[in-house]
Amino acid sequence: MQTRQIAGTTVSAIGLGAMPLSVEGRPPEEQGIRTIHAALDAGVTLIDTADAYCLDAADTGHNERLVAKALATWGGDADSVLVATKGGHHRAADGSWHLDGSPEHLERACEASLRALGVEAIGLYQYHRPDPDVPYAESMGALADLRAAGKIRMGGTSNNGVDQIREAVSILPLASVQNQFSPRFRSSEDELRLCDELGIAFLPWSPLGGMGRAARLGERFAPFAEVAEGRGVSPQQVALAWELARSPVVIPIPGASRPETILDSIGATELELGPDELARLDAP
Repeated sequence: MQTRQIAGTTVSAIGLGAMPLSVEGRPPEEQGIRTIHAALDAGVTLIDTADAYCLDAADTGHNERLVAKALATWGGDADSVLVATKGGHHRAADGSWHLDGSPEHLERACEASLRALGVEAIGLYQYHRPDPDVPYAESMGALADLRAAGKIRMGGTSNNGVDQIREAVSILPLASVQNQFSPRFRSSEDELRLCDELGIAFLPWSPLGGMGRAARLGERFAPFAEVAEGRGVSPQQVALAWELARSPVVIPIPGASRPETILDSIGATELELGPDELARLDAP
């Protein structure tokens, strides 16, 4: 497994996005744990979760508890795995999604995540999504306070623009930025370039961007399918290899609900695309 860095911490070049294991349509718990174990056995050392990856308010923390259970029952060294969770985005009793970036909420959410994960300090805690009703500096200041208190080791942010990233950097040592980025969704190019410039890990969420439905999404995925056919690999592997080639700070976190899916994604770390292939895939 190739490795990359998040603020000096070495992690696998591809992580596991655990969200599909806990939201609508989630698989049975046993399958979820097998999926996480398959990723860990293959060398994945980064798992991305969040308190809001659940069905509703009564289910808050489901994904964190599942990840904790999988790590506790895994035969390897759980301390070698960086668990990245998030706060500031939560689900109501009816399952609807809401934002709360207040320092008070983030402190309560962090405490609940510590309990759900069963740890004394969270490896990477990320502000899930900016709340327009709370000054961004206050929310990021809450992460700085949590870090100073020893409740989190690293702070990150998610779903941010360039100006917000720069503001976050002025408030705390920003370890990571998690934005949507995929062959289909490329509007975070500027944020990726800034992270590359500043040496901040860029974690693309939904890095496959609906490639399983490529047949009805038009021509955007055609070059990826054609390169995949020529290489004898899946289009998903080509997409992830393309993202890895964008910058050494890029660490995709593809979601998976089956062991086979994450194992296919991990194969992208062994796929080195040539200059002509990359130029073809870079085309808008």
